Amino acid sequence: MKTTMTRPDPAHDDAHDLMPDWLAADIPSLYATERDEDPVVRCKFFTPDSSWTWYVTEYSPLEGMCFGLVDGLEAELGYFALDELRSARGHLGLRIERDLWWTPCPLSAVRGDEQDDPYDTPTDGQWK
Repeated sequence: MKTTMTRPDPAHDDAHDLMPDWLAADIPSLYATERDEDPVVRCKFFTPDSSWTWYVTEYSPLEGMCFGLVDGLEAELGYFALDELRSARGHLGLRIERDLWWTPCPLSAVRGDEQDDPYDTPTDGQWK
C-alpha cells in the first residue's frame, strides 16, 4: 500500500526543514528536466537577512544535490548541496529558509524571461 504525502498547511510547516519528504517526492530527479524548455520551479530557498535565493527544479535525495537557478551575486543555473545550505548563515546569522507559501511556476516566470509575463509574483499563489 502506497501512502500519499501531502503538503502541510504553511502555517504549520517548518521553514527550516528545507526538503521535507512530501516535497522531495514531488521534485523531478537530477537530469529529468534537462530537455524541458521551461522546467517548473518546485520550491524556493532564501536568506532572510541577505539577497541570495535558490530556485529548485531537480533534486537527488541520495546525493542531497539540487539543480536550479541560484540568484546571488549573479543569476545562474547550477547545482547546489542541501548540506551547504543547511550550514550557511546570512549577515545576521539567520539560517536559510524554504518559502512556505511558494507556488510552483515555470522557470521563465522567476527569471523574468517573458516581456508579458502571464504570472503574478510566484509567491502570491495567484495566476493572471
